[in-house]
Amino acid sequence: MNEEHDQSRHITHELAPPITTLDGAKDVIERLRSRLVRSVVGRDEVIDLVITALLADGHVLLEDFPGSGKTTLAKALGDCIVDDKPDDEIVTIRRIQFTPDLLPGDVTGTTIFDPNTNRFFFRPGPIFAHIVLADEINRTSPKVQSALLEAMAEKQTTVDNRTRQLDAFFFVIATQNPLDLAGTFPLPSAQLDRFLFKIRMTHISRDAELALLKSLDSVTRGAGDAIPRVTRTEVLDARKVVKEQVHIAPAIHEALVDIADATRTTDRALQGVSTRALVLMLPALQARALAKGRDFVSSDDIAVLAPYVFAHRLELAPGSGSAEDVVKECCARALEGLSRKTLKR
Repeated sequence: MNEEHDQSRHITHELAPPITTLDGAKDVIERLRSRLVRSVVGRDEVIDLVITALLADGHVLLEDFPGSGKTTLAKALGDCIVDDKPDDEIVTIRRIQFTPDLLPGDVTGTTIFDPNTNRFFFRPGPIFAHIVLADEINRTSPKVQSALLEAMAEKQTTVDNRTRQLDAFFFVIATQNPLDLAGTFPLPSAQLDRFLFKIRMTHISRDAELALLKSLDSVTRGAGDAIPRVTRTEVLDARKVVKEQVHIAPAIHEALVDIADATRTTDRALQGVSTRALVLMLPALQARALAKGRDFVSSDDIAVLAPYVFAHRLELAPGSGSAEDVVKECCARALEGLSRKTLKR
């Protein structure tokens, strides 16, 4: 794409009216999905979850062995976004490769002395981006991992006693290798709690893998380039529309509280989910409802998203099996009662 074409694309987006309707927000979802499924083959379910998290203003943790497409997915998402606010000096996507020798300042930025002016100035770190790819986040020490805590929770970072705001778009998509792999550090509970979803990426199907190999050249060149990108402002507008116009019935709130209570009282878990998890889940439910063409949240949304939102927040008792199974067990009674209630406006 030449520079003139790229500039015209920015102008077109700047002149576009703000998104104020559910149809407009749904169009943002469809454009994101259409581009991603052409760049990342065989990961449709993961793509839907990542888009849901983006519209819900949450963060995503992807887990699998190296070579499974985690980084490719994150880069493809960054390629879908157009920065229509270039004056803020914040780039669309930055990648942080986490290693054992990484320092917190390598993530947040640092203050540097300029001998020519005899003054200190702040050099922003890679965290000052719209999309931050935290690659292999569990290969670095907990001290560096904690450098992301304030940014993910409050969209700000403090360096040398000065707090600097991050962009409202700020979205972290982190990858980690399984904990039994050599050279990994387990993420602390406080860090895990900042991620809306934890998604385990299994191997793609045989047919999808064959399709990837056959279309590798077109995928590498950018198979979705013919589909319009979305702008930073469109994503922010879509978040607002989802939050304000997708209905959540009181019964949904009651079901979520009942599920949380079940995780706290079951013998299979030593620690249940936090209230923060319930708060973060609400916009995720709204985003998924819109993606499925509804203006209200249903029991199906809870059933699908609950394992991704709650499982990584549980501390299991010995011999309890998988966290996903515990979550499904805790959801069963609440969802059964919810299915008999009217959830529309």
